[in-house]
Amino acid sequence: MMHSVVGDAEWARIRRDLRFGQVFEGTVVKVPSPGAIGIFVDIGLSVGGFVDCLLLPEQSEDWPAEGTVAEFEIWWVDSRRQIRLKPSDSRYLRSDFTGFVERVRPHWSSDIGRPVRDPGRPPTPDDHTPAAHGGTPRTTGSPRQGS
Repeated sequence: MMHSVVGDAEWARIRRDLRFGQVFEGTVVKVPSPGAIGIFVDIGLSVGGFVDCLLLPEQSEDWPAEGTVAEFEIWWVDSRRQIRLKPSDSRYLRSDFTGFVERVRPHWSSDIGRPVRDPGRPPTPDDHTPAAHGGTPRTTGSPRQGS
């Protein structure tokens, strides 16, 4: 699936339903410079997903290849209108991921389940209550049954 640039209203609609740590099944659609940039992933939305090389194994031959279907979690979303992902499968994560998270994103575990909010918008009470949203949603674009 090729992704076009979405408009403001569509981006706001998509973001409204996203949560950090939310799991999507995705297909790796492009590995432009193995070992250098990252991988592009189709997660079934009108915006693309991207896994930064910093989250992937050091050796690019350990990266998921184009066509690989795997689960990915929402790691970050910002104004780029692209969903930043992290692989759920530890085979596709950097070997020191736990230490990496402690250094660069020490509050990751408390972010899981929180809504992805628009940059510049002050947090709301809902942004800090993952339990109110039933924990970490697991989706393939729409909620997956039985997960």
